[in-house]
This record gives sequence, structure tokens and C-alpha cells, in this order.
Amino acid sequence: MRTLLVNIDHVATLRNARGETVPDPVEAAIVAEKAGAAGIVFHLREDRRHIRDDDVHRLKRVVKGLFDFEMAATEQMMKICIATKADLVTLVPESREELTTEGGLDMKKVRDDFRKRVFPPFKRAGIAISLFIDPEEEDIAIAAELEAEAVELHTGTYANADSEERRRIELDRLRKAAIQAHELGMKVNAGHGLNFDNIQPFLDHVPHLADISIGHALIADALFNGLENTVRRMADIIAG
Repeated sequence: MRTLLVNIDHVATLRNARGETVPDPVEAAIVAEKAGAAGIVFHLREDRRHIRDDDVHRLKRVVKGLFDFEMAATEQMMKICIATKADLVTLVPESREELTTEGGLDMKKVRDDFRKRVFPPFKRAGIAISLFIDPEEEDIAIAAELEAEAVELHTGTYANADSEERRRIELDRLRKAAIQAHELGMKVNAGHGLNFDNIQPFLDHVPHLADISIGHALIADALFNGLENTVRRMADIIAG
């Protein structure tokens, strides 16, 4: 069953622009779940550019669905995530210079570190692990080797494709990756750059999808149509 997870980072971005308390990302999370979101995603970054530590604790108290803690695999973030008892940790690459996450993990580079340092504490804490990766055969194979419960396929290259031919190529890559991940026993999640214009071709072409994370496009649309209406519309599309 396909479900929508709403990323509320950009509500916090807007709040932080004035250094005030509104809009509150926690209030946005409550509205999103009432409108049909199956859970909430947030990225606690090292520089705290949007979500802050207090937001995480307040979110934990109110989120009723899946609580997806997106983070770089630093010792500080691991401690916060485990202490918060997230349902799912989504491990992503992170750079201070980037505006948003720009691509999937380099699985060949992180393989040994993840196996020895990162995975064991989460496994002991009973927190499921998802890896944010590009739709590459070798990366998916490594994720399965590490015994990740899920992969989140990076859809940004598809979303930003500048021609119909490029979009078809990227959809085929995503389709093959989803089939491979599913056959290897992992849950197939997806996200990055998806919006009302590109979501339907993606859903039509890529099988075995579970949780689909969308943030920026929903918050942008909500400025004109209201968060409840926007989330309900996208949740209905994803559910089919």
C-alpha cells in the first residue's frame, strides 16, 4: 500500500526566517496527519537550519503515524534519534554547502562504517533503517548486504529531468531499482522533488512503492490552497 509522508522542514524554514515561533512545524504535522498523511518526516541537520532539537521532542509527543527521523550518520544525531525512539531513521548524505540533499549515499564509501559503527546501535534500539540512495544496482545490493529494512529511492534526477526522453530513462532506472530492492526483501520508499505535476507518471511506472516523502512542493502549494487541502489531495493521489 502506498502512503504519503509529509516532510515539514520548510515550515520550520519559514519560521526561522524571522526568528519567531510561527508557523509551527509541529502544528503543521498535526494538520498533515489529520488530512491523511501516514506519518511525518523531518531532517535534523548539523547546522539546525530548519528543524531544531526542541521540534523533534515536540513532534514525538504528537505524531501518531510513522515518525521518520532523517539525518546524517554523525554520533550526535545517532544519540538524539535513539533517545527519541524514532520509528524509522533515514540516513542521508549531508553537506553544509547544499541547499537541500543533492543525491543518494555513496554506498561503497559508507559500507564499512555503516556496518561497524552505525547499524548496530539502531538495531539494538529496535529502530528500522532506511538508506537514501540513487537507483543504482550496486547501491541497492549493498543496502541489502547491510540488512537495511528499507531504501528510499532518490527521485530528484527524475523530477528535474529537462526532457521527456530523460524522464523516461529515469523512470526506467527507478522501476528497475524498485523491483531489485523488493526482490531483496527491502521496503521501497521514495522521495525528493516530487510534486503534483510529476507524481502520477512516477506512480504509474514504479512498482512496490510504500512510503513516499514529499515536503517542499506541498508547503509551496499550501500557501495558496491550505495545508489540509493540499495534503489530502496528494494523499489521495498516492493511495490511488
